[in-house]
Amino acid sequence: MFDWNDLRHLIAVSRHGSTLAAAKALGVNQSTVHRRLPELENRIGLTLVKRYPSGYGLSELGEAVIDYVLAVEAAVDALERQLQALKHDLKGVIRLTCPEPTVSRIAATGLLDRFYERYPGLTVEFVTSDRYLDLGKGEADVAFRSGEPVDEQLVGRKICDSVWAIYASRTYVQEHGRPMSIGDLANHAMIGFDGIMQNHRVAKWLRVAVPSARIVNRNTSMLGTLSAVKAGIGVAALPTTLGDAEEKLVQLLPPVEELTRSWYLLTHPDLRKTPRIAAFVDHVLDDIPALRTALIG
Repeated sequence: MFDWNDLRHLIAVSRHGSTLAAAKALGVNQSTVHRRLPELENRIGLTLVKRYPSGYGLSELGEAVIDYVLAVEAAVDALERQLQALKHDLKGVIRLTCPEPTVSRIAATGLLDRFYERYPGLTVEFVTSDRYLDLGKGEADVAFRSGEPVDEQLVGRKICDSVWAIYASRTYVQEHGRPMSIGDLANHAMIGFDGIMQNHRVAKWLRVAVPSARIVNRNTSMLGTLSAVKAGIGVAALPTTLGDAEEKLVQLLPPVEELTRSWYLLTHPDLRKTPRIAAFVDHVLDDIPALRTALIG
């Protein structure tokens, strides 16, 4: 209906009593004030300013609305102060936890480069782990996590699905053949898990699906498992994002439905309200395609 800058011209005239003084206060030419005031009056259909012998002043209609106009000015000033405060808060480190294999993939998409261009005062620090870090206890600020959230206090959004399949190296297949079913895995050397990975869903699935599995190697990380498979030591379930990206590997069987989980972007609700975390989360949600590329290819 009207431009806020036109209201500024009206306020300046009401305070200074002339278009010349108003122009000086606003840092514009007097002709600008003479042009903007009639534009405002034409837009709202009211005469707000009159010329008196002593200069310019508000008309009766102008006097009737000036308190509301001043309230708008106060609100805009408060908004500008808040925006400046938020800009000052947009500094510091955002601690992002995710599985180690995804770090390079996230960096390759340019997602973080675009974030830094937008918020040069912020830095993303990766906290890699094959276990779920506790966001409520401050172990990290934001998580890219595969699997249903185990902490109901966390807030976030599903990004995409994490799909897993059975892989072996090409040399392993040449020497030992390939399984035709999940049951056939009992006849092959299997890569297992140890340490914090013992309770990973893949480890639990393997104990049930192939109870007589012959474990020839155990790893405490997903990257360790990937390396063992690439070396031809044995067979293992891997995320298709990792397995399909390796020329040395062969997907032996179709994706295992029981291992499919969702990727989530998660944070604590208290952190979600802070400027630096809100800026990062909103940026990621505005660039979902890049994140999906990093997580699932």
